[in-house]
Amino acid sequence: MRRHTSRTHASGRSAKLFSMSSSGPFLILGCGYTGRRAARRLLTRGFEVWATARGSLELPGVRVVPFDLDNRQSIEELGRLVPSGIAVLHSVPVLPGPAEATRAILHALGSKPRRIVYLSTTGVYGAKCEVDEHTPPAPLTESSRLRVQAEQLVLQGRWSGMVLRPAAIYGPGRGAHVSIPRGTFHLAGDGMNFVSRIHVDDLAALAEAALLTNVTGGWPVADEEPARSREMAEFVCDLLSCPMPQSIAMEELHETRRADRRVDGRAVCRLLDVRLQYPSYRVGIPASL
Repeated sequence: MRRHTSRTHASGRSAKLFSMSSSGPFLILGCGYTGRRAARRLLTRGFEVWATARGSLELPGVRVVPFDLDNRQSIEELGRLVPSGIAVLHSVPVLPGPAEATRAILHALGSKPRRIVYLSTTGVYGAKCEVDEHTPPAPLTESSRLRVQAEQLVLQGRWSGMVLRPAAIYGPGRGAHVSIPRGTFHLAGDGMNFVSRIHVDDLAALAEAALLTNVTGGWPVADEEPARSREMAEFVCDLLSCPMPQSIAMEELHETRRADRRVDGRAVCRLLDVRLQYPSYRVGIPASL
């Protein structure tokens, strides 16, 4: 089956898990909302886990490397410290310059990585309304174009590379169930635009599985129920007994909130043999409260 990526995808039958003994250590670049959960999953399996952080990082069992993306010396020190044969989850929030930052990080790591998985965004699909594993990136904004450049750097490296493009990430402390009661959530116009999302624990499970396979290429990630923005807001308001959010013009929203996009992420779940714990916001939002 043809894929629109710069690397050939492995088929579902050829996506083999590395054994624990041959997997080597793991590095979480950007141990934040998603990265922290991926780190915990790897620790539970008994793997050696390294992680970068600007400050302290309370994750028992993780070897923390102080890291400042704005400091070239800090980036170079990271490359010297980490061991060879490491598998990397690149989850650093490096906007507005993801390509330049990714290039500097990869240059510092040199030949040490055996595997790199990059968490990108469905924003790279631009105005595409229907997205699945066959949909090529079509970035419209400067930030999404830089994201695509960063993806290409990962996919074209000497290591085994994979890109996960998650839809809107939500979970405990983050999402419409938090912003609607606070009054900071606004509907785009009549709220009839479609939004896809993924629970952070499901994304972490997919990231872990991606690190443990030899699958390559770029893949969209989303749960199984895209929904209109108004429909989701009504669900939250009924659940929390709060008023519906106000509507504003689409152009007044941040670019990440202007999408009208239904994302089909089933292919990567099948390929990585991951069953979503939260296949719908109707399950994931109550669990996140």
